[in-house]
Amino acid sequence: MLWWLLAAYLAGSVPFGLLLAWAAGKGDIRKVGSGNIGATNVLRTGSRGLAALTVVLDGGKGAAVALLAGLYPVYFFLFACESLNSICEPSVAALISGLFAVLGHCFPVWLGFRGGKGFATALGVFLAAVPLAGLAACGAWLAAAWATRISSAGALAALAAAPAAALAVYGPWSAAAALAISALVAARHAGNIRRLLASTEPRMGGKAP
Repeated sequence: MLWWLLAAYLAGSVPFGLLLAWAAGKGDIRKVGSGNIGATNVLRTGSRGLAALTVVLDGGKGAAVALLAGLYPVYFFLFACESLNSICEPSVAALISGLFAVLGHCFPVWLGFRGGKGFATALGVFLAAVPLAGLAACGAWLAAAWATRISSAGALAALAAAPAAALAVYGPWSAAAALAISALVAARHAGNIRRLLASTEPRMGGKAP
């Protein structure tokens, strides 16, 4: 089990935004805007294409890890009591694996454990592991982002929607695992939350604080 969780972490730690920006001659995006390695900051380089590709790749690595973990869920429960296998939903293994991929994105060993906020990777995990909850998260993001024109508001709405939908559709274990992912990513948005409360969070297309 430990080797797979380590592999999930390493897969999640690939900094696609940083690599794409560097390959496109945009320089080090950690020195641009908010200094984040995610798609929102890549967009501040002026390239929508690179930002879109960053979303796809960051989400894709989370989805890939979750899908592979779902094929062999038994490995994730060897450390616990045998009865756990009979009461956990099949999606829990994929979500636990996805959590480590998100940890890798947020705290990549290659960048001194200073990574992104993990939203795209988490969304990829949700769509692969608990698809209906992932779709609910996408819908919540679109609705909140459209209403407020603030990307972080959409992300926080999506993070709230995913565990709630997982509980309604998949069960309490899946909801708990989804909540762990959402809590981690929400914690990475602490600065955004403070600015939202102070009404100083920039709207989409605006400059980073």
